[in-house]
Amino acid sequence: MAGRLAAVGSRVLGGHGAAARSAASALRHRAGMGLPVGRHIVPDQPLPVNDELLWDNGTPFPEPCIDRLAPHIGKYEALAWLCGGLGFFATLGLAAALNDKASKVPYTPKVYPYDNLRAELGDRP
Repeated sequence: MAGRLAAVGSRVLGGHGAAARSAASALRHRAGMGLPVGRHIVPDQPLPVNDELLWDNGTPFPEPCIDRLAPHIGKYEALAWLCGGLGFFATLGLAAALNDKASKVPYTPKVYPYDNLRAELGDRP
């Protein structure tokens, strides 16, 4: 595959010049990295049952596609944790909405001189 890519690269870049040789070398070796996802293996026998549930990217330890990070936690316990977390944030939002002074007084109270015009408005000490 890399040889064909090198040949195509050299033809695209103009024949057998220095640029074509460097492109052919880079395409051939890929800096020692190999293919991005490992070798492509064409199956020559029937695939096992549920083969699509394994992610095999060429490493020695293929991993399942469906992550089971905590198999010891049941679905009802997970539901309880989810409802508890959502309930906490709902309570926090409700407390913030109830304690929001800016929504109760949407304007800034006007401040007048002479002790806020206390004597002029009729409030005598």
